[in-house]
Amino acid sequence: MVKLLIVTADDFGLHEAVNEAVESAHRDGVLTAASLMVAAPAAADAVRRAKRLPELRVGLHLVLADGPAVSPPESIPSLVDAHGRFDAHMVSRGFRYFASPAARRQVEREVRAQFDAYRATGLPLDHVDAHKHFHLHPTLLATLIAVGADYGLRAVRVPDEPAWFAARAGGVAGAAAAALLAPWLARMRSRLRRAGIATGDRVFGIARSGRMDEATWLEILARLPDGVTEVYAHPAATSAPIVPTMRDYRHAEELAALRSPRVRAAILASGARLGGYGDLAPERAPR
Repeated sequence: MVKLLIVTADDFGLHEAVNEAVESAHRDGVLTAASLMVAAPAAADAVRRAKRLPELRVGLHLVLADGPAVSPPESIPSLVDAHGRFDAHMVSRGFRYFASPAARRQVEREVRAQFDAYRATGLPLDHVDAHKHFHLHPTLLATLIAVGADYGLRAVRVPDEPAWFAARAGGVAGAAAAALLAPWLARMRSRLRRAGIATGDRVFGIARSGRMDEATWLEILARLPDGVTEVYAHPAATSAPIVPTMRDYRHAEELAALRSPRVRAAILASGARLGGYGDLAPERAPR
């Protein structure tokens, strides 16, 4: 069975230091994909760089928590503050999305606005994922599937991280969280594939978010199984925090890992082929 390895940078467009890292890691490293935050401060710079990198697979990083919205605040008052920003309180926000018909209508409006903003960039849509994996929420997943059908959505990240890695990186709590999520992740993958939307087999990056250094990469690659694996990171061309919620992230170490000759050699030794979601085998493609 073929091994396909998708290497993604999240938060493309969040800051010019992130965009610089994406370009560097793609040109001189192993990065194959990036997920664009269309309303982020440096989104325009990210799009300009992406258009200089025709082999970079770019997708939509849907933001419905802890970030700016595309829609005017007055059109989605149940979702954002007066400045048009989502807060980071995902549990309370998740209950609101589930319980409030008005909030669900506004979620659909904003998801559509972000797809429209992505379409306006002129970039091909390789995949969609969500900031902080908020598309795990059943209401948001249903909205993503329904709206994405109008925009040629072909692939979605399922944040299904192997238990051994969750336990190694997150201890007992990480392993327990992975076990609790397993039934929902299986259902999520099934819903996506029934809708003709491709998914990978596994993801690495959750338990070590912000700390995907060279040693972590080498551990993953030494045990890389067959099938479709996505490894994602948050590189930046700075060691300073990009935003307050990332104060503990080691952006520069993540960039160094993506440019590491040892990581490149380990990928070659694993027999994996680098690519994007658009390279999935025909049986994973939409029907």
